[in-house]
Amino acid sequence: MKVHQTRLSTGITRTKEFERKRLASFAVNVGTKCGHDCLYCSTGALLRMHRSFKEAGQNPFGHGYAIVDPETPGRVAADAQRIRHRGMVQICTVVDAWAPEAHEYRLGRKCLESILAESGWTVRILTKNAAVAEDFDLLEKHRDRVLIGLSITGTADKGRILGIIEPHASPIEQRMATLREARARGLRTYGMLCPLLPGIADAPEQIDELVQLVAQCGAEEVFIEPINPRGPALRVTQEALFTEGYTREAAAIGQIRRRDQWSRYVLELIRHVQTSMQRHSDLGKLRFLLYPTGLTPGDLSEIHQNDTGVIWLGKD
Repeated sequence: MKVHQTRLSTGITRTKEFERKRLASFAVNVGTKCGHDCLYCSTGALLRMHRSFKEAGQNPFGHGYAIVDPETPGRVAADAQRIRHRGMVQICTVVDAWAPEAHEYRLGRKCLESILAESGWTVRILTKNAAVAEDFDLLEKHRDRVLIGLSITGTADKGRILGIIEPHASPIEQRMATLREARARGLRTYGMLCPLLPGIADAPEQIDELVQLVAQCGAEEVFIEPINPRGPALRVTQEALFTEGYTREAAAIGQIRRRDQWSRYVLELIRHVQTSMQRHSDLGKLRFLLYPTGLTPGDLSEIHQNDTGVIWLGKD
């Protein structure tokens, strides 16, 4: 993994998009390219024009590298003191503060310390790395002000497949164990089941298992999102799975590269999730994040007939 350093200009920023998602009103990001290097990641499509990629001489859609700013905590500390109207801040929204290159500088912990040192702030942590458990001692001191979530993208039996498409994230069983440890320590948790890829994590029995997991871990909310089809990520994911011999899963990913099939995948995912949440958890905790762009008119109409738990996003 090639690690590049950059200098960002922000610490804590307002994020209207994540406010609409009901995740947070503010965001902290410690870089522009995460070292977990998930093949399906859409961050490259979102940040492709950022100067850091040109400075690093890297393709925003490329792999095998990370871009991090070790000086982020200083700006976060200044903003945490300066901003008067405070609220929930998410660490992070486009990268991971506990990914290997960020954890080397303890960026997750330092940002947490800077924010929690000031009253009026609450924090939502989202990570794919079990290294966050090293900071549970800090979370315990502020247990009422922090929500912890581990991104759970499949069941334990899919660990080998997930290891191919999330090559530097913690193994899925470690993420699950970390979420259970958070619950055992009395920390506040939420569920982040995202993305639930077709052929890997979207079958009803798989969704049931994941919903039961986060329910047993005391999740206050359960966020679910379909895979973002923007950019080349689906093609790259399909090719990697095919190369490793997972032809059925590769075919399922390839199928949703077509708009009509992606739309049908989303509709079926919503219905499976609604049923599972009603059966194993609390449907009122469901937060299914959905941009309607890309849905066919027929599927859009059918979702509207029962959109319990759906958070509609986008300009419309």
